This record gives sequence, C-alpha cells and structure tokens, in this order.
Amino acid sequence: MEVKEMQMQDIVTRSKELEEEIARGGVDIEALESEVEELEARKLEIESAKEERSKEIKEALLNSKEIISNEDLKEEKQNMELKELRNTNEYIHGYRMWVQSGYKNDKELRKVLTENGQAGANDTTYPVPEFVESKIRTAWENDQIMSRVTKTYFKGNVKVGFEISGTDAVIHVEGTGAIEEEKLALGTVTLVPESIKKMLKISDELYDLSDQAFLDYVYDELAYRIVKKAASIVIDKVNQAPTASTATAAAVNELRSELGAGTIVSAEALLSDEAEDIVVIMNRGTWGTLRALQLTSGTNVGDVFDGKEVLFTSALPAYDDITSSDDVYMIVGDLKAIQANFPNGDEVKFKFDDLSEAEADLIKIVGRMFAGIGITEPNKLTRVKQPA
Repeated sequence: MEVKEMQMQDIVTRSKELEEEIARGGVDIEALESEVEELEARKLEIESAKEERSKEIKEALLNSKEIISNEDLKEEKQNMELKELRNTNEYIHGYRMWVQSGYKNDKELRKVLTENGQAGANDTTYPVPEFVESKIRTAWENDQIMSRVTKTYFKGNVKVGFEISGTDAVIHVEGTGAIEEEKLALGTVTLVPESIKKMLKISDELYDLSDQAFLDYVYDELAYRIVKKAASIVIDKVNQAPTASTATAAAVNELRSELGAGTIVSAEALLSDEAEDIVVIMNRGTWGTLRALQLTSGTNVGDVFDGKEVLFTSALPAYDDITSSDDVYMIVGDLKAIQANFPNGDEVKFKFDDLSEAEADLIKIVGRMFAGIGITEPNKLTRVKQPA
C-alpha cells in the first residue's frame, strides 16, 4: 500500500515494522528514514483533515441550533401576539359575530387575523378570547366533581381496558418447577360521546349587549349549566354500574346502611387498594343530618366524615327525603375512576334561533357539548343505599 493511501492504523502498523527492522540491523537506514518521513507527513495530513472536519461539524451544529432557536423565538412571538390579539375589541367582536352566526360567518375574524399577520382558520376553529377561555377553565375547575375526574380529548369512541381479576405474583425457588401461567380476566369500557345540551331564552335587548357583556352572559349561564349536567351524569353512571365487573362494565361497590356515624368508614372499607384521593359525595341535606348527629351525640362520636372532603350535589337526594331503598344517598371513593372524553374539546358551542319566538322578542340559545363519560377503574367507588 502506498503511503498516501494509508489511514492512521496503517501508519501505526508500518511504523512498528520499521522499528523492528532497524533494531535487527543490516538494512538501508537512509531508505527507511525516508519512509519514516513520508509516514510522519501522512500522519500530519490525516490529523489536519480530522481537525478541519471537526471544525466544520461544530459550525454546522451551531448554525443548526441558531436556526432552531430563531424558529422557536418566531413561534413564541406569534403565540404572544395572538394572545394579545385575542384581548382586542376587534377580535372579541369578530368572535361574537362568528358565534351568533352559528360558527359560519367568520369574515370579521379572518379580517382581524389577516391584518395582524396571523394565520386564518384551522378547520373553521378559532381560539376563544382570553376572558372566555378563563370562564371555561373556571367552570370546570369550580365544579367539585368534574374537576376530579380523568379527562381525555380523543376523537370518536374511546375504548378503555381494565382488569377484572388476575392471579398474584409468586416466589419462584430456583430449581423448582415452572410457575403457573397468570390467569388474567380483562374488560373494556367504551366511552360513546353524547350531546349535553341546555337551552336559554334571552330578549332582544340582551342579544344586543356589547360584545364582551354578551359573551360573558351566555358563557356564564350555559357553560355552568352544562358542566353541572356533566357532573350529574357522573352520579348516574355510579348509580347504574354493576356491583361485579363484566366484560363491558367496571364494578362499583354497594353498601346497604342506615345513615350513621360509621357509614362513611364502612363505605371506605369496601374500596380497592388503588383508591387514593377519596372523597364523599352527598346532598347538603344529608351532610346536615350527619353533622347534627355528630353535634348531639356527645363525645362518643368522633369525626363522622373520617377526615374526608365532602362534595355537595343535588343529583343525590337528601337522606331524609329518600322514598325508595334503591335511592343512592351517598358516594364514597376516588373520582379518578371516572373518565370523561371530550372529542371536540370541553368548550361549549352555541346555536341561535331568532325566528321561532320573534313575535315575543325572544331568542333561543342552545349550548351543547359532546362528552363520553364512564367508569373505567373498578371498585374505586362505593354507593350507599338504605337497607332493602
């Protein structure tokens, strides 16, 4: 191999061979020294090329980082500009016109976005004004039940698997026979989106309110009502769930008990080990009955609520108003066992009808939202009924 074709490993190998030849003697020293000089020159050439390549790679990486950084800054700047734009009177007006047109007339919104260098609609969906976004977020966070359920935003029907039963892990002693195959029974809950609706009638005067005042009113009224309805659906799902898991439904425990100082503790005792953030759900009237029991029974009754946070709902009857032993008057457990899937997001959409009751100067507004709600984790909830 000619020296000019050698790589670093070849040079190292040939250099060792030359050292051995010189040590043995009887060789042409001048010829060998000439070859050594060629090898050294080739070595320097390779090292120089390596340094140059390393320099090019470093420069390329720096340029790449700078490009990425610039793109990130550009995107961040656009997001900041859009956030500021959503607070302008022009954008709020355009959004109000779009909503009132049944999400068809987006002329004003497109105009505002285009004039401010922002992209147009994405699948005819525009970001809500910031104060509206805050109202939607507040409506979900303020609801004690819906703020605790598991939320997802997958399109269409969603299938969620859960374990019905399974054998425990075992200790395998070396040299003994193989362990038995795990016996695992699985189920699948399908969350099918349903339309949650609420209708509101307003006067022409309310309809003609200023942009922000109008959006304030409809979102405050309808978003609140729809979120509250979603919470009542959660209660219904718990009430209707089977007490033993099936291939298509996760189980809820059931306790038959008169309301007493130990009712909540007894309901807790039925929960699975996986239940963590345990709360108690009841009508405020039931709370009053329990609280009175605690206050009037002397020192022998401790905390009848067992230190658990109590969530109030009118979707459950007060204990004193129960008319049937099948009425659920209390729910105890971890609400993360409930999953709510919003295929179109958790923003409330509106439909307007200004014709059917025009003679009465009334306009119908229907707020709607799609959600699939179901129990996806078994035995994390206990419902309480009176003894049969």
